[in-house]
Amino acid sequence: MRWLRQAFGVLVALVILFEEWGWEPLQAALGRLARWPPLSWLERQLQHLPPYAALAVFAVPGLALLPVKLGALALITRGHAGVGLLLIVAAKLVGTAVVARLFALMKPALMQLAWFARGYGRWVAWKAHWINRVRASATWQAASDWLRRFRRTLRPRP
Repeated sequence: MRWLRQAFGVLVALVILFEEWGWEPLQAALGRLARWPPLSWLERQLQHLPPYAALAVFAVPGLALLPVKLGALALITRGHAGVGLLLIVAAKLVGTAVVARLFALMKPALMQLAWFARGYGRWVAWKAHWINRVRASATWQAASDWLRRFRRTLRPRP
């Protein structure tokens, strides 16, 4: 049972690492799109929402993508694994980008909710714990060493 919990924790940590890797670049990409006047206007409106309205808006991407992910699972069960997996990955990328941008815009309002701020603090600590465990693992260290060596081979030699 302990081994299963640890394996699950590592899997969750890898998903978190993916989100950490994508969080800032995807949020920045959406930020560049927000230069378009209608999106810029919408972002300004979102930044001024009261806490519970911000929370409701923050929940929209997850709820909106749920049918897409369920549809992708249906495709997988019907023998279209490739298309289903691509759809899940695309939904994950889009969802991460939108949630990251919304969080950047509405974090001040969300942090006014004491229970949200407490949960966020716990989430950050839990996430850091698992990221540190994954990064300390022999597998991660070996992959990091391999990547470092690979990057050195790509550098032009003087």
